[in-house]
Amino acid sequence: MTVVLKVGGAVSGEVLDHLQALNGESVVVVHGAGPQISAEMEKRGLPVQFVNGRRVTTEQGLEVVRELLVEVNARICAALGDRAVPLMGDEIGLRAEQVEELGLVGDPRPSRPAEVVAALSAGKIPVVAPLAAGPLNVNADEAAAQLAVGIEADEITFVTDVPGLLDQDGSTLEEISVDDAQALLASGILQGGIIPKLEAAVNAARAGVQARIGQTVVFA
Repeated sequence: MTVVLKVGGAVSGEVLDHLQALNGESVVVVHGAGPQISAEMEKRGLPVQFVNGRRVTTEQGLEVVRELLVEVNARICAALGDRAVPLMGDEIGLRAEQVEELGLVGDPRPSRPAEVVAALSAGKIPVVAPLAAGPLNVNADEAAAQLAVGIEADEITFVTDVPGLLDQDGSTLEEISVDDAQALLASGILQGGIIPKLEAAVNAARAGVQARIGQTVVFA
């Protein structure tokens, strides 16, 4: 069984707990670095702008994105130890189509990088930073989902700082169908980072990969 774990830059320390729970499984880790990137861009006086959860990215912004992804990647690999294989997405050929109105940003497409497959075959843990060939900045949730589809993973789990997808009374949903999730996304009720996570989970589930946001299963 192959599992993709998507962790955020803010919760990457939790990856060890999840790996222990997945003892014996083949695991790929895809990480973000959103909070760190925004803080560094503000520090350098660069504009921080998002459209539907995706960062508008200039050449200067892309330099910051890569720099902070490298830092987070190194931190996760250090925590995982000898089994970790650090991989930058643009160097291993993650695919994306450019969204020109957002600058150097891409929509991820299913990818099956040889380096990821080789690491898994060797019993290692590929740790993938979400840049696409170009290079293009890509949303980490979307990148993780399309990588999971490309390598034909059995499951993808989006690790979050909340228990899962919450309903209107604040309770965590145990499961949600892709059709109900799509309706929820279209309603405009959701805000912030849960939007790209749920969109990515829906895309993965529709492609045959079991998807989970925290404790919430998204099923086709």
